[in-house]
Amino acid sequence: MFQPVDSKADFAKQEEQILEFWRKEDIFNKSIEERSDCPRFVLYEGPPTANGNPGIHHVLSRVFKDVIPRYKTMKGYYAPRIAGWDTHGLPVELGVEKELGFTSKSDIEAYGIARFNAKCRDSVFRYLKDWNAMTERIAYWCDMEHPYITMENNYIESGWWIIKQLWDKGLVYKGYKTAAHCPRCGTSLSSHEVALGYKEDTVDPSVYIKFRVSPDDAAKISEKLLGKPVFLMAWTTTPWTLPGNTGLAVSASSEYAVVEVEDEYIIMATALLDTVGLADNPLLSKLKGSDLVGITYLPLYNPHHYGMDRMRFTNPGSSELELQPADENLTYRVWETDFVSMEDGSGIVHIAPAFGEVDFETGMQNCMDFVQPVDLQGKVTGNYSFSGKFVKKADSMVIEELIERGLLFHSTTISHTYPFCWRCDTPLLYYVKQSWYIRTTALKNRLIENNNIVNWYPEHIKEGRFGDWLKNNVDWAFSRERYWGTPLPVWQCESCNKLECIGSLEELGSKKGFSGYAEPVDLHRPYVDDLTFDCSDCGCKMKRVPEVIDCWFDSGAMPVAQYHYPFENSTLLTDGRFPADYICEAVDQTRGWFYSLHALSTLLFDKPCYENVICLGHILDAKGEKMSKTKKNVVELWPILNKYGADALRWYLFTATPPGNARRFSEQLVSEVTHKFMLTLWNTYSFFVLYANIDSYNPLTETGKTVPSTLDLWIISELNKLISDVDNALDVYNPTEAGRRLEAFVDDLSNWYVRRSRRRFWKSENDTDKLSAYATLYECLVTLTKLVAPFIPFIAEEMYQNLVRSVDKNAPVSVHLAAFPVADKSKIDENLSADNKLAIRLSSLGRAARSRAQVKVRQPLAKVQVKLLSGSEKAGLEKVKTQVIDELNVKDIEVIDDIGGLEDKGYVVESDAGYSVIVNPEISPELLKEGLAREIVHRLQNMRKGAGFEIADHIATYYEGGEYVEQVMKDYGDYIKHETLSDEIQAGIPAEGVHSEGYKISGYEIKLAVVKVI
Repeated sequence: MFQPVDSKADFAKQEEQILEFWRKEDIFNKSIEERSDCPRFVLYEGPPTANGNPGIHHVLSRVFKDVIPRYKTMKGYYAPRIAGWDTHGLPVELGVEKELGFTSKSDIEAYGIARFNAKCRDSVFRYLKDWNAMTERIAYWCDMEHPYITMENNYIESGWWIIKQLWDKGLVYKGYKTAAHCPRCGTSLSSHEVALGYKEDTVDPSVYIKFRVSPDDAAKISEKLLGKPVFLMAWTTTPWTLPGNTGLAVSASSEYAVVEVEDEYIIMATALLDTVGLADNPLLSKLKGSDLVGITYLPLYNPHHYGMDRMRFTNPGSSELELQPADENLTYRVWETDFVSMEDGSGIVHIAPAFGEVDFETGMQNCMDFVQPVDLQGKVTGNYSFSGKFVKKADSMVIEELIERGLLFHSTTISHTYPFCWRCDTPLLYYVKQSWYIRTTALKNRLIENNNIVNWYPEHIKEGRFGDWLKNNVDWAFSRERYWGTPLPVWQCESCNKLECIGSLEELGSKKGFSGYAEPVDLHRPYVDDLTFDCSDCGCKMKRVPEVIDCWFDSGAMPVAQYHYPFENSTLLTDGRFPADYICEAVDQTRGWFYSLHALSTLLFDKPCYENVICLGHILDAKGEKMSKTKKNVVELWPILNKYGADALRWYLFTATPPGNARRFSEQLVSEVTHKFMLTLWNTYSFFVLYANIDSYNPLTETGKTVPSTLDLWIISELNKLISDVDNALDVYNPTEAGRRLEAFVDDLSNWYVRRSRRRFWKSENDTDKLSAYATLYECLVTLTKLVAPFIPFIAEEMYQNLVRSVDKNAPVSVHLAAFPVADKSKIDENLSADNKLAIRLSSLGRAARSRAQVKVRQPLAKVQVKLLSGSEKAGLEKVKTQVIDELNVKDIEVIDDIGGLEDKGYVVESDAGYSVIVNPEISPELLKEGLAREIVHRLQNMRKGAGFEIADHIATYYEGGEYVEQVMKDYGDYIKHETLSDEIQAGIPAEGVHSEGYKISGYEIKLAVVKVI
């Protein structure tokens, strides 16, 4: 006997019991150990940071990571999965700063780096318990007991080894470059970090500024300009950069206009005059941009008047700067460039080489002056009227001052896309500073070529978002001016400035004059800063440079650092652990973890470190908006799990939308999944167990003969097609398609096979047909437990334990230790499949036609007429005709070729895709009687349930009604007895001991009563 199944399943409670079973039996470890001699399948787990609560988006990536290794395990692979924790970087530091009430780096240094980093270390796993609980509750199987942790010495040492390899290849350097700088965090961001923080519709000033042409040069433009001031009109959205202006740029081939504005002349692009309302002003002359190249103009702000240094690039293409003497008569000049746009602005671009990559490159190539009036906190320095202000707050003050000086022509605002720090939400500054770089551009072609080897899901990411990122690759600014991170392993001589990169603790310890490790060894600041040795050139002290490493480098180092390679696990690159077969994260990681993994692997080993990627879209709220606490549209995780269970959540995430698409999320959507799929599967399983127990059906010991019906052969054919389809979809990393195929099959199994087979299970005799129905449904359900196991592991386990382990103690102890089903293609019958699809389609159209005709399905009809697409389908319909007749409760089906004019005759026609079903709503008296009999059966079945009778209980039925009811009971008494397990039907209602109810059916009053026969 199978354990009885409650049709009202509490999935969440049931899952807790399954979790306890998995713990007790150690199923996860068994699933790995039992396949230790099998081919290896490798998942790399992208390390999350555990200093915040996990949310729905973490569940998304975790279940997609889980489904493929589960599938591969059942396919016979050895698939250990190692968890990891990202423990360094700004996410951790900012959390501690907030806790301590700090607002700047100076607060940290006053507090003490040692104390601050100790706080960071303590905070890293603050939410570890929550993360572990979430991970176990959603059935993400991963080794959480032996994770890799990026802050551990072994991990750091492997990171040092990587940098040393790159250093020796000439791929690490320090240079002046434009870096995206966060003034709040006081550090640079790498290009892939910048990509995480863009905000659309950012409002900034849009100002048109007048730069006065040097009087001596006005005549060079035109003799007509003598006598009035001449100005070059430039446009900017960053007024705060104007004190750093040292040049203007024009397009040499474009046309510029000189227009008269009151008592001065203004020069700007002819094509853009209308944008500032100058199209109708008197036109003095037109000239080419090349005529303006070399013209000098007066600085808006002479740096020497404001206490600022003026530097100059020493050689074209070199970032070396040289201090310049004060110059009271300072002028700057106009340059020709190829980046001046004629689409917006004024056609003249203001250049501040201290800000912005294009400006910096232009300044460097042309040996322009360099003025940096902003510090690393984003505040204006010097003695300007707006000094000490944060740059964005200084904008309005700059504008006001320029108005007072008569140098601002027009001011408005603009909405555009601007980058913000993805961690603290501060506007980023494109700031020229010294940073340490990895020269990724040196191997750009190999990065692209290696990406071509990787399989991306969805495929368009390969050439699109990720491919474009690689094609536009810039060197990786991987140093950070921070505290809690892997220390950059570069030492510099205090005297001769010699630089040396260290690749291991042993190498550092072997250096002459090494100061020695303190116990216990901690490779973090400030302890690592105390490790010194003698310079091999001059003998003076070598001290470590102060920077730490980008935490994205830590996560990208995990393929080797998690194994402390090459200091341990020397066979890593050849024993199957590298590269990974599979990784999975959200789409924002195309410029994050996906990139850092790919870049380091290519630079180190000239090959990718992963072969297959599922790139997930983001989770949005039910309205399609991004979730945020400020909008109060964040869906809390645990209430969903406690109410619906993890399987429902997993199934929704797998099937709602293809992996690369954004998916909407709400409790309602999870509820719909529960009812549409989970309960359909569960009720089918419950139905089987109910009747199998009534008939004491045991699939292992049953010896009776079975003769499969056409319906049985059809569902077994569909089952084997399903096995093949799910196997193929998962093999190409498409869980969504696999899940949708499973949904469709379960729907067919429940709403067609079981519905069409109910009478086979109800009848009392265990004949060959009934046994065939049991065997067929059992095979479908057991196969389904294994097919759905990677997706919804709890319900799969529950069904497997009851259906399989209860009757076969030699079967694997868990469904997750069983083999994945293999399709028997000899049992796939495409013609039979087509015939049944036709039956299902015609039945659906027939039910719709009956509904429009307002004729209940319980009311028999003489016939329906159908129109098919082809003559060959007529033969197919003959094979399934009895199913359609029974489904639509008609006596016959007639195939016709023309449906014209039928609706005019009162017939109801329902059509779809060329198929039609026609219903005549006129009903004969005899069929009306039969319809009433069916309605009586329906009421008696409901009364049996209401009285609490078991499904196999026999009853006695009593009735009271008029002459017409009496005749129906007489004519259809045998039918009513058979359908309701009534041993007798008697007129008159006993006074006591019965369950009775009164009805009005089809206009006739009737009273019914039932009593269980003991």
